[in-house]
Amino acid sequence: MNAYQTSADRPLHRFHLVIACCLLPAFSSLAADKSQYHLFNPTPREFMRAMSTDRPDLTESAHTVDAGHFQLEADLINFSHDHDTAGSADAKVDAWTAGAINVKAGLLNWMDLQLVLDVYSHITTEDRVADTKVRQSGLGDVTTRVKMNLWGNDGGTTALAVMPFVKFPTNQDDLGNDEIEGGVIIPFGMELPGGWSLGIMTEFDFVRNNADSGYRTDFVNSLVLGHDLVGKLGGYVEFFSVVSSESGHPWVGVLGLGLAYAVTDDMQLDGGVNLGLTRSAEDINPFLGVSWRF
Repeated sequence: MNAYQTSADRPLHRFHLVIACCLLPAFSSLAADKSQYHLFNPTPREFMRAMSTDRPDLTESAHTVDAGHFQLEADLINFSHDHDTAGSADAKVDAWTAGAINVKAGLLNWMDLQLVLDVYSHITTEDRVADTKVRQSGLGDVTTRVKMNLWGNDGGTTALAVMPFVKFPTNQDDLGNDEIEGGVIIPFGMELPGGWSLGIMTEFDFVRNNADSGYRTDFVNSLVLGHDLVGKLGGYVEFFSVVSSESGHPWVGVLGLGLAYAVTDDMQLDGGVNLGLTRSAEDINPFLGVSWRF
């Protein structure tokens, strides 16, 4: 799930906005060094960055949660539909997810720990050729991530982070592949002229191959452009792709569109839709979500 903002009350909490140093001119000398703060010695409110989230777009933020603070980012509702008619196939997959949540804890000024969990999913797979319908529901897998900001957390026009992750097979009703998988995410953010923001992400996923004989590498790349629209409302447009090292595995292309509204400095509402550009991508994926920092 990417803020890159130039003031605390701007709504683009998701679009990789790096906080300008002039946000806290009265405390600039203190804000320049926040290394003394950690999980058990929280960053004071007056020195905190504007909230940055890893949603609603698919491009992750390069910013971390302030040390000693927590952040919840969740799907209120997420629906996806895919209709495969390639060749002689005629199969539909409809998936509902409620309460998919990312819980973040600021460990240090430049590092946070994240726990990502699909609380409840319901998937219906209908094969009209075979005349079968399968329903699955329950808990999904758990993913742990550690985001480490390399620069730009508290100032500048660019930001870069590295985020390794590991997925653990905790799913019910065969909602996952029951394998431990992982990878590393490298998100980058930049301020652009005219109030625009740019987010770029490269990701390497090490996942079980289709033959279940070993692991393959999936290469994920994305680009998102964000801009304020009206008041505390911001919007974004995104391109997201996945290319696999496994022979015969089709590439996935997705176009994302969405909005984010800053209810307060510590709460954001968002909504959007991802549209499949290739046959291997889900046809449509609308969603609504919320983020809350404390």
